[in-house]
Formats: sequence, structure tokens, C-alpha cells
Amino acid sequence: MKPIKAIRMSGRDVLPLVEGGKGVSISTGVSAGHWAAAGGIGTVSLVNADSYDADGNIIPQIYHGRTRRERQQELVRYAIEGGIAQARIAHDIAGGRGRIHANFLWEMGAAEEVVTGILAGAPGLIHGLTCGAGMPYRLSDIAARFGVHYYPIVSSGRAFNALWRRSYSRTADLLGGVVYEDPWRAGGHNGLSNTENPLAPEAPYARVRELRNVMRKYGLDETPIIMAGGVWWLEEWEDWIDNPELGPIAFQFGTRPLLTRESPIPEAWKQRLLHLQKGDVYLNRFSPTGFYSSAVNNTFLQRLRQRSDRQVAYRSAPEEGLTAPVAVGARGREVFVAPDDLGKIGNWQAEGFTEVLRTPDQTLVFVTPEEGREVVRDQAACMGCLSQCNFSNWSQKGPAFSTGQRADPRSFCIQKTLQAVSHIPPEATPAEADRVMDHNLMFGGTNAWRFGTDPFYANGHVPTVKELITRILSGR
Repeated sequence: MKPIKAIRMSGRDVLPLVEGGKGVSISTGVSAGHWAAAGGIGTVSLVNADSYDADGNIIPQIYHGRTRRERQQELVRYAIEGGIAQARIAHDIAGGRGRIHANFLWEMGAAEEVVTGILAGAPGLIHGLTCGAGMPYRLSDIAARFGVHYYPIVSSGRAFNALWRRSYSRTADLLGGVVYEDPWRAGGHNGLSNTENPLAPEAPYARVRELRNVMRKYGLDETPIIMAGGVWWLEEWEDWIDNPELGPIAFQFGTRPLLTRESPIPEAWKQRLLHLQKGDVYLNRFSPTGFYSSAVNNTFLQRLRQRSDRQVAYRSAPEEGLTAPVAVGARGREVFVAPDDLGKIGNWQAEGFTEVLRTPDQTLVFVTPEEGREVVRDQAACMGCLSQCNFSNWSQKGPAFSTGQRADPRSFCIQKTLQAVSHIPPEATPAEADRVMDHNLMFGGTNAWRFGTDPFYANGHVPTVKELITRILSGR
């Protein structure tokens, strides 16, 4: 194994090991602080981070506003207070070692307001901003305003080229690095384009080489590229290290830090990770963001797939191919479906899927009455956690704060499910905790199954962050 050399990032020589940012409430000040204290770059998530009361208890994020806009304003306050709290914790634990970065999503609700509020309230505590989930053109402007480095997340050289030409060229001195997030292998939301096959992953080397070639056109030969997604053992990436074709490379670890003693995720989640098998992580497109995302293939995702399978095209008036009348809804309103779909509808209704929900694509989805009520409740309770949400049809920029499209019942409230899975009460029984794990979204990279086969985690061993970084530096 080649020796791992320090790399210059955010104004300091650090280990080329970056903690991947994970929200909601997963990459905290504790995990980030310990990662930085070990000499790397710790990352605090600014996506609805937790804040605390005077006794150190997490303040529940409860919304009282009557409108979605009012609830989003509450969410912004929670997010700013939580981000400041986590930055302070990370700073104190790091003790001046390493670097502290902050991660946010460009398409999260009120992103600029939240991030500027946190940076203003935690001056000097955050050294770099990492941002993806969209095309963050104004990331460089925010960084310049506060004098911090910025790290856009891209999945292709073409995406970086667009960002550079539109805005980053004006603040090249603060571009600390470029994160290449592999769209097939990274956990959470991924940047698969419409031209890329989600079932046919491409090898990352050629794509990162393309990114470096684009960067070299702009004189960014020595600006680090951070490889994110699918990184487990550095031994497997040895040919990337000191490779003149790729230039300076750092490695981001998003999934492995989940299983450390400092990781804030519930114990039930940690145990689930230890027992995953290959193929248990599923690249899906159910997210209300419209992006693909990588998550554990639990009951929650399986039910979303089944919900979409119980779907037929319809029209309000008969047209070619859709001529069979059928009564739907509590009022028995007549719509027209394909004659061949009548049998499927009858079978679904006989199985208890009697509630009918309309989608923006002129299809009907059949669910149980209980599911139907939950969908409607969750859509009505929207608090604007995204800039635009397919599930609730919220848009912070649209007229009347709406996308103008019908809300999509094939998706889900991502804020609700991520808060639930990251905040299992300590007093929950193992059965109750398992139920939460099964019925909510659990993000994870496609390599998460390796916890169960890596000897480092044998017999349920959960390392400290320092032990994990020492292990990573050994090549494993």
C-alpha cells in the first residue's frame, strides 16, 4: 500500500480523508469533530440539524404554522439554530486539528437563507462548504461573502464545466476542491442524468479523468478531486494515489462513518448495517426531489414499489385505448381505463386496495384506505423542506407556493421519514426500533453490505472514529 500523504485543503495540510455529509441529523458536530481531530476533514450536515435545550436535550422540530410558508419559516429557524449548534460542537471537539466542512443540498428549502444564517452565527467555525443535489451556481458567491472555501459536488466533467463557466471562474481562489460523487455507488441522493442507465454503472476512473481534463483547461491542475461513492478499502484505489493522470486526489467516506461509536444513528440502525447482504441497497427514484437515491431495500421501499405497480392510466373522457368506464373515489366518479385493466382493478380492490389516488401523469394508484389517509395527511403537513417537492406539490418560488402540478402520491414525505429513522427514542423496544427501521428511509451506499464481510467489524465490532481512520490509512 502506498503511503497516504497530506493534501492542502481549506487552507491547511490534512489527511486526504473526508467524512461524507449525511442529513438529516446523521453527520453531526460530534462525528465531524472527531474526524477532524484525527487529522482529516469532518463534515457537519446543515440539513435540518438538531439543536439542544439548556439541559442538552434535542429540541423536537414541531411545526405550528397554519400555512406551508409559515411552516417553512419555522423550519428555517430550526435549521439555522441547529447548524450553529453542530458547528460549535465540531469546532470544540476538533481542537484546532483537521478542518470542518459543512454540507448542504442546493435544492433544500431556503438553502441560501439557511446557510448564510449559519455562517453568520458561527463565524470562523466552518472552513469549507460542500454542496450538491442540483446545480449550485451561487455556492461560490456564498463562500466569497464569508471567506470560506467551497466544494461543489458533481457527477461529470460536463456538470463542472457548466458551473465554472457560469460563476465559479469569478472566485477560483476559493475553490478548495471538486467532489466527484459516483451516481451509481454513493449513498443518498445521486446525480444520474436522463442519459445514464441506473442499471449499468460506469467505472469511475474514466469519468474522474474526464473531470480532471476539464479542470486542467481552466488551470486547476492542483485543485483536489474528492472521490466519493464506493470507497471502502484504499488498497482497492491504490492506482489512483500519486497518479499524474488524475492529479491530487482525496477520498470521501460516507457509509463507513455510520458505524462508529461517535455516529449518532440509533443502535438499531447500526445493527442493521452489520447484517446487510450484497444487493440489500437499492437505487430508486421515489424521492420527492426527483433525483435517484440509494437506500436500504427495506419494507418502506418495497411498499413504494408495490404502490407504483398498482397503477393504471385513465382519462376523464373515453379516448383510444381507454374506453372502459369505472367508478372511483368516495363519490363514485366515472373515469375511463383500458379494458384489460378492469380485471387488475377488481383484484386490487378485492385485496383491500380500495382507495384511489390520482397522479400528475394521468394514472390512478390503488392503496388501502389507511395508506390513502396517511398520504393526504403528510401532503397537508408539508413544511417546505425542499425548494420544490413532487410529493406535496410545494414550491417556494412558484405562484401560491405550488408547482402547479397535482401532488404525486407515489412518493413520500422525506422530512418525516428521515426524522423518524434518525430519532428512534432510546426507550424503544427492539421490536419497536426494528419497525421504525423497516418503515422509513435508510440511506446507504451500495457498499454498505461490506460491514458484514469486512474482518474489521467481526463479532459486531464498532470502532471509534480514530480507530476507523487508522484502519483506513493501513489500506483497509
